[in-house]
Amino acid sequence: MNLLRLSLNLLRRDWRAGEWRVLLLALVLAVGSLATVGMFADRVRQALQQEATSLIGADLRITSTRPLPSAYRKSAEARGLRAVESRSFPSMVSFREQALLSEIQAVEDGYPLRGKITIEDGSEHVAQGIPVRGTVWADERLLRRLDLRMGDEVGIGAMRFRVSARIVKDIDQSIGFSSFAPRVLMNAQDLEATGLQQEGSRITYRLMVAGEAKQTAALRGELKAKLTGNERLEDVRDARPEIRSALERAEHFLGLAALTAAILAGAAMALAARRFVLRHLDGCAVMRCLGAQQGQVLRLFLYQFMLLGIVAVLLGCLLGYATQAVLISFVEAMRQAALPQPSLLPAVKAAASGFALLLGFAFLPLLQLRRVSPLRVLRRELGAPQPNTVLVYGLAVVVLAGLFLWHSGSAKLGLAMLGGLITGLVVFGGLAWLMLHGLARYFPYLGNHWRHAVNNLVRHGRSNALQVVALALGGMALLLLTLVRADLLQGWQDKLPPETPNRFVVNIQPYQQQAVLDFFARQKLPPPQLQPMVRGRLVAINDRPINGDSYPDPHARGLVEREFNLSYMERMPEWNGLVQGKWWLPGANGQLSVEEGIAQTLGIRLGDTLTYDVAGSRFSARVTSLRKVQWDSMRVNFFVIATPELLRDFPASYLTSFYLPPDRARAGDLLAREFPNVLVIDTGAIIGQVRHIMDQITQVMGAVFLFTLLSGFAVLYAALLATQDERTFEAAVLRTLGADGRYLRRLHLSEFAVLGGLSGLFAAAGAVLLGWVLARFVLDIPYQASPAIWLIGVTGGAVAVALAGWLGTRRLTSLPPLVILRE
Repeated sequence: MNLLRLSLNLLRRDWRAGEWRVLLLALVLAVGSLATVGMFADRVRQALQQEATSLIGADLRITSTRPLPSAYRKSAEARGLRAVESRSFPSMVSFREQALLSEIQAVEDGYPLRGKITIEDGSEHVAQGIPVRGTVWADERLLRRLDLRMGDEVGIGAMRFRVSARIVKDIDQSIGFSSFAPRVLMNAQDLEATGLQQEGSRITYRLMVAGEAKQTAALRGELKAKLTGNERLEDVRDARPEIRSALERAEHFLGLAALTAAILAGAAMALAARRFVLRHLDGCAVMRCLGAQQGQVLRLFLYQFMLLGIVAVLLGCLLGYATQAVLISFVEAMRQAALPQPSLLPAVKAAASGFALLLGFAFLPLLQLRRVSPLRVLRRELGAPQPNTVLVYGLAVVVLAGLFLWHSGSAKLGLAMLGGLITGLVVFGGLAWLMLHGLARYFPYLGNHWRHAVNNLVRHGRSNALQVVALALGGMALLLLTLVRADLLQGWQDKLPPETPNRFVVNIQPYQQQAVLDFFARQKLPPPQLQPMVRGRLVAINDRPINGDSYPDPHARGLVEREFNLSYMERMPEWNGLVQGKWWLPGANGQLSVEEGIAQTLGIRLGDTLTYDVAGSRFSARVTSLRKVQWDSMRVNFFVIATPELLRDFPASYLTSFYLPPDRARAGDLLAREFPNVLVIDTGAIIGQVRHIMDQITQVMGAVFLFTLLSGFAVLYAALLATQDERTFEAAVLRTLGADGRYLRRLHLSEFAVLGGLSGLFAAAGAVLLGWVLARFVLDIPYQASPAIWLIGVTGGAVAVALAGWLGTRRLTSLPPLVILRE
């Protein structure tokens, strides 16, 4: 008979008998949850990326202090990308008897390529186009400081412009000190008439590009090799370290949510496959007696699994798309965000992951069926052939490793999570086996049904230990969803509290320190911490001279061709963390602490000697520590910090950051007027953008972990069904020996309560450990587990598993033994 036709007939029979329901449910949930998480995360990631790109007004930006070659723009347009140019420069804006240094940005039609500029010209709305010729748009700071009104005329260079709109929400701003001044947007066609574009003018030229991601990436690769020393190629991650940090953490968090669903789905499929194998031993023995070869038996079931896999993958992908669409329609913030449609990649990844899970957790157990002895027809006590343990578990580990590396977005994080998972499963499985045997020693002093329940669990100690571990995975997902997730996200949001510094004050001279502190005292504002800043150029590493030609990477070349902001202090800032080395003791000299990112870019290692040139004078010092800087803290940060004795005698200015409440905005203007040389930088818009991204991720993660919870329920369902046949037979035997339904109910409840309590204990331990990993390696925040998680884990596990087990076995307590045995 044709094997494929026989496989289809057996599949129909098993389908009617319900044999496939657990495995199909597990696989559909696996693919569905991965597809849902993947598609949802892809849409959110696209939306976040689009929102983040609005901060630079494009997908890609080339910046230079000299006019950019026209070939760059032609290359972009040849690839079907949109491109616009802009020029920005500092200039005085005059009104009546007042003048204020401002940042003028001249833009052409089509600006911005990404994001929207919100203006007010009688009503607040999104700008359509750019200022018409002869007019400008000004931000709130300029209007407030010069006391301007709509329709007033201001002077910029040799021209007079009418202020036609107030900029409510701006884009394309840098985080550097060049953003200190109020912003004015003008039409590029008016620039020449101002007379400000001359030889030696401090103009920054920008070419902004947007379009398909593939073409943008190709253009980036093409231009990267052509850039000169004064040209810089950047996207939002390069231009904004605080946005880069938020996006990277969001991507890792979403990736780990998908991983959790994959782990739980794999556990459910492994349990379901085990039950499937046990229920088909007799059928395989009969086929072997009728002359079926081992290869034929294997192909017979392999065809069924492949057909099941194809159906489950299609259903899972459809379920994933429908679920994430429904989810977004119910989440108001997501619905209003107009998220883009997901790409095809998440569906492909979910399908490939589903087949990988099927191969890793369900296929190899089928090898047991091909080795079933024909003798089992006469000797039913023969169990299933022992599988190749190394092969079975080795393939599962390989599949999990591939999924971890694929979905986590970070090789280091993926391998760390995989190692922790394997270690946890082995440790928890061993502990479960030991604890079950330990319970058997003390439970004889309790009631008969407790003693009977524990002995039943010990008799199948290995399989019950696996059940405990599987149930612990499901419980861990639930605890992560409810308790740990809330703590983690709250801790992440607390990194950017409401009173995060939103003003930078730069260029405070040494003789002005006390005067600035007095100003804050008069304004009844908390006194800021003034940090010294020394400008120096890195000229040698380990006595080897370096310059821009020493580095092929444009970013590294740009770093060594400009001056660094150096500082000195006795104590390390509390928002920095040591990665390598040790911080110096008070009174130490000749030591440097370098930020780990710039150290990696420039090839600086612990123990290297760096030489800097400060205003013509040179000094050398050894790197004794590498620091991790929280760029999204919005505080004053430095790439390089030195011991005070090393830089105290060099010329320095001071800078600080502080929080200025919105209702005290005038205090910032007064500070700038009282100290004309001081630059007051308003970073409130940037902080608002970062906080908005955090808020979105907080909402997203609450929804994403709901789908991992579905996989957790699948594990619970599969774990309970895995031993249903054994419990059915045991119930029939006990009823035959005189046990009543009440005794069976107490027995089953006791068994499930013990399994649930142990699984809840391990679930709490796993949730705490995983929460610590997420806090330490993803969100970079301290994590303190709530003591309630242990009580809730143990109690909740016992109650939930006992209730689910009672619902699944309650019919056995009322059926006559003969009916049970005939089934």
